[in-house]
Amino acid sequence: MPSRAAAASLDRLDVLVNNAGVSGPLGEPPSGTPAATLREVFETNVVGVLMVTNAVLPLLRRSPAPRVVNVSSGVGSLAHQTDPGHYMSGLPASATYPLSKTALNQLTVQYARELRKDGILVNPAAPGACATDFTKDLPFPITRTAAQGAAVVIRLATLPADGPTGGFFDDDGRVPW
Repeated sequence: MPSRAAAASLDRLDVLVNNAGVSGPLGEPPSGTPAATLREVFETNVVGVLMVTNAVLPLLRRSPAPRVVNVSSGVGSLAHQTDPGHYMSGLPASATYPLSKTALNQLTVQYARELRKDGILVNPAAPGACATDFTKDLPFPITRTAAQGAAVVIRLATLPADGPTGGFFDDDGRVPW
């Protein structure tokens, strides 16, 4: 059994990575999306993040350098979605995954605003499309590995105390909102 001091030191959480996500039906346009489908995606991708984050906030507050990284996506960037020169603007219109990631980004900003005073840095990460079961049905080949996508998550999880909070980041730096 650990000593009281050792047990107390284990009673904290240094890093929370919210990485659960569902896409909803691929290629289903907003005009054909049932409200129940949108609710299901938001329940996992946004409400789930809120519930888990709120549940562990007491543990994060006990950490000397707490970090929260919410795994988002470049499709959550309104700038990418509306820039005719960006490949994401050519993706099929969808009312599920892109909306949920934009909402996740805003939730992340709100947490960052609230928790900065506590020293908790909160940022969304855009790991890029990685070759996983999640992306296997996309209409283009994915060659990026999960390890490559995790690099930005690791960077944000290990930020120094004066690091950014409430920014949106990928491998190249800031992602435009």
